[in-house]
Amino acid sequence: MGGSARDIARAGAAAPAEAPDEALAELIRLLPGAVLAGAEAVEPYRRDRALDPAAGVPLAVALPTSTAEVQSAVRWAARHGIPLVPRGAGTGVSGGATAVAGGLVLSLERMREVRVDPATRTAVAQPGLLNAELKAAVAAHGLWYPPDPASYEICSIGGNIATNAGGLCCVKYGVTVDYVLGLEVVLADGRALRLGGPYVKDAAGLPLTKLFVGSEGTLGVVTEVTLRLLPAPPEPRRIAAWFETSGQAAAAIAEIASALRPSVLEYMDRTAINAVEDAFGLGLDRAAEAFVLAGSDDLDPAARDITAMVEAFRRHGATLVEEPSAERGAELAQARRDAIPAVEAKGRLLLSDVGVPIPELGRLIAGIERIASAHRTGIAFIAHAGDGNTHPLVFFDPDDAAAEARAEAAYGEIMTLAIDLGGTISGEHGVGKLKRPWLEQQIGADALEIEQRIKDALDPQGILNPGAIFAAPAR
Repeated sequence: MGGSARDIARAGAAAPAEAPDEALAELIRLLPGAVLAGAEAVEPYRRDRALDPAAGVPLAVALPTSTAEVQSAVRWAARHGIPLVPRGAGTGVSGGATAVAGGLVLSLERMREVRVDPATRTAVAQPGLLNAELKAAVAAHGLWYPPDPASYEICSIGGNIATNAGGLCCVKYGVTVDYVLGLEVVLADGRALRLGGPYVKDAAGLPLTKLFVGSEGTLGVVTEVTLRLLPAPPEPRRIAAWFETSGQAAAAIAEIASALRPSVLEYMDRTAINAVEDAFGLGLDRAAEAFVLAGSDDLDPAARDITAMVEAFRRHGATLVEEPSAERGAELAQARRDAIPAVEAKGRLLLSDVGVPIPELGRLIAGIERIASAHRTGIAFIAHAGDGNTHPLVFFDPDDAAAEARAEAAYGEIMTLAIDLGGTISGEHGVGKLKRPWLEQQIGADALEIEQRIKDALDPQGILNPGAIFAAPAR
């Protein structure tokens, strides 16, 4: 594939001619009190957590509070041929919310309403609601929303839907799409489409609801979602295991994943362990090459899952296996959640989320260790290991151009390695702009062409999040 991730991103950020002042004045009339304009006002909305240096300066930022206001903004953008980038909480790491110069950023942060229906075990939420806020709202009814990205305290439900987010418990309970029963989505022509509803089974027509989950704002703007809920699970029991080699840890993970269904099975390498310890001082073992945190919320009184996991860890050479107290177990789980910000403190991040079949996890880890050495760049490796979804965190000094070039080369090789191992370039963070160079390599030209046809059918002007997933149209 030609060009680096940032080269492609820069191409995707190419802007149309600046919209006339009359168009901006019209938008302000349509959405009084809900439009930001001017370089200083729009600056916080130009980038997501990927910090894409190619982000453009948008003409304006719209802050709607209802589906009707989203429709007004989308119709305005379609009328003037202005690119529109939907935005949630801005916690994405693939450049999927990178602003386009002269375009409109549609921030859904003010759309925060939620209604819980215990009778159907569903919640109806607006996209700006934070994942943590949803969890709190449903917990008041003794219910639980399982998808739990490590950033659950600050990421939005709309963003979770856009990328089909996962999380720590998804090894047992599945990802966002498994809990989406219905959507309201505004199409590129301004129509509001209702799909699905508060029922578990639905075989009427094509499964359009699933089409929009993971589409990263390229097919429509989600303004409401109906989510399936579960009864709150029991407090899990956790097992912590420390290893002298990453290969031993990978072998133990593969054995556990093939025989059991743990509620958590997470991995951190030595670089990540030390970054977390530097940042938070939690008493982690700095000398260990790998740390695995397993959990079970099975109520089996014989605790067979716990026993089997302990035996697997010991069989594969763990130097220490322990069942921590509930408080310490929660602290270790938080340590895993805190790994990304801890590594981020070491420099700029190129955060990947490649996934591989679980039997290939050991080869992926070994390959990434070779890539880090070959390019003389820092890579911390963390993973939702039980389902093969991994997060190689490439970090570098942003003031060192040579280090940045080596990091970008390493990032690209990680994408290719995952594909070569039969895996994916994104398990839960989306393609966005940064990973688009490798999408065809993974899914093939025919599949990409079919996806482009769907994009063109739903967004013939190409105004929705241009450059994310698909090439930005020439303007």
